[in-house]
Amino acid sequence: TSVEIPESVSGIGNAAFSDCDSLKSIKVDSMNSSYKDINGNLYSKDGKTLVQYAIGKTDTSFTIPSSVTSIGYDAFYYCTSLTSVVIPDSVTSIGGYAFSHCFKLISIEIPDSVTSIGEDAFEYCTSLTSVVIGDSVTSIGDWAFAYCESLTSVVIGDGVTNIGSS
Repeated sequence: TSVEIPESVSGIGNAAFSDCDSLKSIKVDSMNSSYKDINGNLYSKDGKTLVQYAIGKTDTSFTIPSSVTSIGYDAFYYCTSLTSVVIPDSVTSIGGYAFSHCFKLISIEIPDSVTSIGEDAFEYCTSLTSVVIGDSVTSIGDWAFAYCESLTSVVIGDGVTNIGSS
């Protein structure tokens, strides 16, 4: 249900906590030079990257802190409790698989600050009904909205020049 990251850890690979559906808290030693925790979630030390949301939490909504500029690869992967995530205007990129398999996520508004959406970013968000993509997004990765079977409304901003396959 919890992970404690010691001072010595300087790198955490993509999907390191993937499918840890009982993970409710991530704690980082305050002396760690690469990472920190905020409210039980894992961030880069400077707070600019949300590395991992503790997907075992039972909260239905989450607001990403305004210090975050990047939502990391797999950051919310398989988070089955969230119905809503607020992405602040500080975020410029959404990593691959960031929200993949968030089955209860209903809608998402991607602010104008975001310029890229990674591959499979919202894949299998089966309850997702509405997506608004801001005007600054230029690239949407492959399979970004694959298998979003409830999707009924998509607004694509004027800046999009490349939409990936599938």
